[in-house]
Amino acid sequence: MKLNTKLVMIMLTMLVVATLILFILNQFSQNDLVQEIQESSTVVSKAIQLSVEDLTSEEESTRLSEYLSQAKNKGVNEINIINNEGEIINSSDPAQVGKKREIKKLEKGLKRRGGGGGSSLKPYDLVVPVIVGDEQLGYVQINLLLDNIRDIQHANFVRRLSATVLVFMGGMILIIFLARRYTNPIHRLAAGVTNVSAGDLSVTFEAESGDEIGELAENLNEMVKKLKEKEQLEKRLYEAEHLSKVGQLAAGIAHEIRNPLNYISLAIDHLKSELLPSCPEKGGELEAIADNIKEEVRKANYMVLNFMNYGRPLKLKRQQVSYPDLVDKAIHLMQDRLTERNMQVVREIPADLPAMLIDPELMRNCLCNFISNSMQAMSDGGTITLGAAVEPESGECRLSFSDCGVGIDEQDLEKVFQPYFTTREAGIGLGLAITERIVKEHGGRICVASRKGEGTTFTVILPAGALVAAGPNEAAGN
Repeated sequence: MKLNTKLVMIMLTMLVVATLILFILNQFSQNDLVQEIQESSTVVSKAIQLSVEDLTSEEESTRLSEYLSQAKNKGVNEINIINNEGEIINSSDPAQVGKKREIKKLEKGLKRRGGGGGSSLKPYDLVVPVIVGDEQLGYVQINLLLDNIRDIQHANFVRRLSATVLVFMGGMILIIFLARRYTNPIHRLAAGVTNVSAGDLSVTFEAESGDEIGELAENLNEMVKKLKEKEQLEKRLYEAEHLSKVGQLAAGIAHEIRNPLNYISLAIDHLKSELLPSCPEKGGELEAIADNIKEEVRKANYMVLNFMNYGRPLKLKRQQVSYPDLVDKAIHLMQDRLTERNMQVVREIPADLPAMLIDPELMRNCLCNFISNSMQAMSDGGTITLGAAVEPESGECRLSFSDCGVGIDEQDLEKVFQPYFTTREAGIGLGLAITERIVKEHGGRICVASRKGEGTTFTVILPAGALVAAGPNEAAGN
């Protein structure tokens, strides 16, 4: 329901309630007034009847005085019987008997009595001629106080005024309640918009109602969603531009650095073959120096290759590959380093693991990166565990790489795949970034779990489409 509709319904409801209450009070007041008039009329009629009986009777009677004590509560203040000469021959007030009234000034009917002083009472005189046959015997004068009717009218006015005030006070309370109810969501929306403008795109606006506020919340959620999409698009554009620049830089680096590195490596091999036989007494020392130089050249060449691979687009050359064979080739490349650092590799790969449809060169690069990271995390030696399994429900393939090294700080877990992020002085932070790119190009994803001082586990999840039902002799290694 729209907010305008709710407000209109509230106002109409207040109007109907106020009108209904005033109508009911007016009906009660009218009933009281009619009843009072009927009772007063009955009292006056009875007074006239008694007066006529006294006027036509030759005997003196005290019935007027006796009746007046009962009729005063209905406004009858005084009853006088006047003959045709204007003399009061009987009265409810004995002091009035014998007094004269001017017949010409007696006006028939009901008339306000003049004078009343500062009293709040409003006396009226009711003059009724008494006619028997064709002969007028005199007049009956009744002094009335109509305060009862006035009190009823006043009480009705007070009740209607009180009811109106109560209705509108209730309406004001209801309006204040509704105003807070509708302004609180607006305040929450404003606070959320402030957070969004500050860059927090995790804000979610709750659409609690179907009115304009709910529509506004839905529109703001849509706006935040589009801002997130825009942010992701800008991030991808930035990464693409960054990759393009890195690719250009990598081409120059490859040309300027790889050739000198290759020359240095060849020169070291030549020096070893020429100098070692001629200096047998220093052969061990020279060979160690030469090997260290070649190791440093290899590291430099490896970093240059990583830099080049990250800066250029990946082109997958998928082949049917046996994962155990791929692991054998990766370990063979790094066996010397594993032996030197006192590292052991434990395989937990099921024998019936299906063959994979992957790029063997790129995936072998991933394995080498994971093993290299595990080696660097265990400076005093240790065990690297390579696992593999197929999820029975989803058909996904999970490849795990675990070590028992120093682990990764919790605040760094989200940064390990970012380019150029590294915690090592000699690293450039591209190994895991390149690995993530390769896995994503294969349609997979990488998860990392680590505890400081307990080790780290990287898990590569490849889609079911990366597996093939290979026969015993169909898996081809590369």
